[in-house]
Amino acid sequence: MTGTMHGKKLVIVGGASGIARQIARDGAAEGADVVLAGRDENAVAAARRQVADETCGRAAIHAMRIDLGDEDSVVRAAEEIGELDYLVSVAAAHANGPVAELDRAAVVRAFDAKVIGPILLGKHFAARIRPGGALLLFSGVAAWRPAPGRTVMAATNGAVRFLAEALAVELAPVRVNALSPGIVDSGAWDGLGERKEHFFEEVAARNPARRVGSTADISAAALSALTNPFMTGTTLHVDGGGRLA
Repeated sequence: MTGTMHGKKLVIVGGASGIARQIARDGAAEGADVVLAGRDENAVAAARRQVADETCGRAAIHAMRIDLGDEDSVVRAAEEIGELDYLVSVAAAHANGPVAELDRAAVVRAFDAKVIGPILLGKHFAARIRPGGALLLFSGVAAWRPAPGRTVMAATNGAVRFLAEALAVELAPVRVNALSPGIVDSGAWDGLGERKEHFFEEVAARNPARRVGSTADISAAALSALTNPFMTGTTLHVDGGGRLA
């Protein structure tokens, strides 16, 4: 993989997340010019500073605002960024809870982040992606292991799989793939506090891989999907076999 990203422009939407920061670090280490984007400008700016510090200024790291629920912001970002090579959407907005208690606005935000927003990214960025470039969307293991209180999460992540296939056909020769992570120690579970370690132990005991994922696991698969010239319309399951457990 070394050098495959050299001189490429890599844009990551949802750029404040732990997985996004890892992809940015690894892409920058291979020589990519990285743009971290998201709706929370302060969070994205903090992520940019962190990645820049960790890469010791050896690569160009930029930050900008993209709100996948606001098409105008997508249009402005596309115009500002111009030509690019790789576009990754890690964005997510959760609407968890029993169906009987779901808030419609929260459900819409969840679909904006995972489904409608990526369609808008394809609409406004595809023509700017250079030959050999690709779009990578993020699904999730919840689509294959639905659970009570996770109906919206299952539906949005499941939709990503079929969206990647449809966009791969319509936007060709731009390649479009999806990546479905399992339970990953990305910072997203830190809110569990002391229960986090026990939760991870339970997940690892069930997973065929007998461990939880790391951001490095996900980033390696993401960069592979972006740079493999013969991969499109595919969903990569990087979940330790969690969907089978």
